[in-house]
Amino acid sequence: MSNPLWVLTVLVVNILISEWLENHTFLKHIGTTLLVIILTAVVANLGIIPSATESSVVYEGIFAFIAPLSVFFLLLDVRLVDLKKAGLPMLSMFLLGAVGTSLGALMAIWVVNGPVVFGEHYKALAGMMTGTYIGGSLNFNAIALHYGVMKEGGLYAGTVAVDNILTATWMVATLLLPRMLGKIWKRVGNRASTRDIEGKLPEAREMVSIWSLAVLLALGGGSLLFADWLAVALNEAYGWNSPSILIVTTIALGLAQFKGIRELQGSRLLGLFTVYLFLAVIGAFCELAALKGIGELAIYIGLFTLIIVAVHGLVIFGVGGLLRQDWDVVAIASQANVGGPSSAMALAKSLNREDLLLPSIVIGSLGTGLGTYIGFLVAEVLL
Repeated sequence: MSNPLWVLTVLVVNILISEWLENHTFLKHIGTTLLVIILTAVVANLGIIPSATESSVVYEGIFAFIAPLSVFFLLLDVRLVDLKKAGLPMLSMFLLGAVGTSLGALMAIWVVNGPVVFGEHYKALAGMMTGTYIGGSLNFNAIALHYGVMKEGGLYAGTVAVDNILTATWMVATLLLPRMLGKIWKRVGNRASTRDIEGKLPEAREMVSIWSLAVLLALGGGSLLFADWLAVALNEAYGWNSPSILIVTTIALGLAQFKGIRELQGSRLLGLFTVYLFLAVIGAFCELAALKGIGELAIYIGLFTLIIVAVHGLVIFGVGGLLRQDWDVVAIASQANVGGPSSAMALAKSLNREDLLLPSIVIGSLGTGLGTYIGFLVAEVLL
């Protein structure tokens, strides 16, 4: 069942089923976003499509191309004034979440007795999980590569499996928490927390012309190519390690300031569909079977990771609540920490917060830059 065409077909069918369930059943209050994650996780764990360990060129392609394209398409409808609406609150919540993650890693190592349970790799694991829960999986792999954890097949695979499961679970949590907390502690100006998670978005019914579709796809593909080229050129010429997603974001933001670009039909439709594909892969990566290969160690890795995320959540939502922050802002900032820029952007879209799309990408990209540094700080200095 690893045929790329089969895998892609199943992912699209899952989106189709989720959309139908959202529109025609009592599951409409859950939303398409959450249904896509859950349904694909079930399908992957049943062996119908590959999971994280088996992987697939489809998954790799979605992470490499579709996720950045979703960022590009959705940002084409954003104006710079949107950044002013949530810039400082979002940034402060993101930094608070990073502190919560770091504290969680230190506490988790102490609770599970890391030096005994994980042996010589305890510092590496603490740094890896700190990095990934501040800015996404790019930091996880960078730190793992430095410490040689990738050579420890079982330990690495088990840690990746737990990370994927917790990341998907936290996406579900951040989808639900704004609505739940909004009913208990209401916030002035919290527009989306009491809405349906997905709602019936008008962009899902856009009338798309061939001209608009061709222009959008050409702009998207060209922007990705240029961003990759520029990132390499800057690194070779000046030693700047510029994430290509930042360049893509900058290009999309610049184009979005032109009225003609914003009026192109289909950008939001393409953005939403590509987000669903990305989230479907997140669901497929919730691999339970991978935990069997490392036996009892899986329990300790799971507990270790759960403590980190729990402390992060308590800090960011607890302090955010005391500061009377918009629950949507808190949730998106938290998702930027745990899942990275693409997940944060997907959450902003799922919460119907168009005004938070750009801030979510900005802080998510900030996390990609900071996560590795803070991960090494935890591993080498604080432990």
